[in-house]
Amino acid sequence: MSKERLLVIEDDEDILQLLKYNLAKEGYEVTGVMSGEEAAKALKSSLPDLVLLDLMLPGVDGLDVCRQLKRNAQTGQIPIIMLTAKGEEADIVTGLELGADDYITKPFSPRVMLARVRAVLRRVQAEPPAEGTPLKIHELVIHPGRHEVAVSGQPLDLTVTEFRLLYMLASRPGWVFTREQIVKGVHGEDYPASDRSVDVQVVSLRKKLGPEGKYLETVRGVGYRFKG
Repeated sequence: MSKERLLVIEDDEDILQLLKYNLAKEGYEVTGVMSGEEAAKALKSSLPDLVLLDLMLPGVDGLDVCRQLKRNAQTGQIPIIMLTAKGEEADIVTGLELGADDYITKPFSPRVMLARVRAVLRRVQAEPPAEGTPLKIHELVIHPGRHEVAVSGQPLDLTVTEFRLLYMLASRPGWVFTREQIVKGVHGEDYPASDRSVDVQVVSLRKKLGPEGKYLETVRGVGYRFKG
C-alpha cells in the first residue's frame, strides 16, 4: 500500500519542519513549501491526498490558495486542513465556506495535529452513508448514497464534514444533539475537537444553507437540532 501524500504550505520555517518531521514519522510522504506560488508548482508535479494550509502566507494568502484549489477540477476534491494563528472566527468560517474540511489553531500539539489529519483522511476514504431514499425536509433534499444536497432544487457544495453534520441532524428532526455527540458522530471516537469547533462548523453550514439555515437551531446550553 502506497504512502498517503501530504502537501504542507507554511511560511514559518520552524513550524514547517515540525510538521514535516511529525508527519513523516507517522508514515506519510510529505512535501513542504512556504508560499502559494511554490504550492502551485508542487501541485503540477504531484497531487497530494491532503493539504495542510497556513492562512497567513506571504503574497497569495491562504484563503486565496484555498479558493484556487477548490475551483480547479483537478484539485477540487483534495481535503484541506487550515492552520491559523489568528483563531478569528471570521477567517475560519470563510475558509470553511470556501471548502476547507477542518482547521487547527496555533499553537497546536503534534499529537492533536496528527489526529486531525488521520480523521480527515478516514472521512474522505470512508464508504458513503448507506444507500437509501433521499431525505426531504422543508426545501432541503439530502441524498445519502450520492452524497448530494440541494436546496429548492439548487445543489450545494458541502465538505465531507458539513455533509455528515447536516445528515446527522436532519435525519432526526427535532432531536437535540450535544456538541460531544456531534463530534463523535461526524468525526469518530477520540477526535480532539473543542465545543467551539462545532459552533464554527455550524456557522459555516448555516451560511451555505441560505434560507434553510434557520432550521438549524441552537439549543442553548445543550447543542443543536434541525427543526422539523
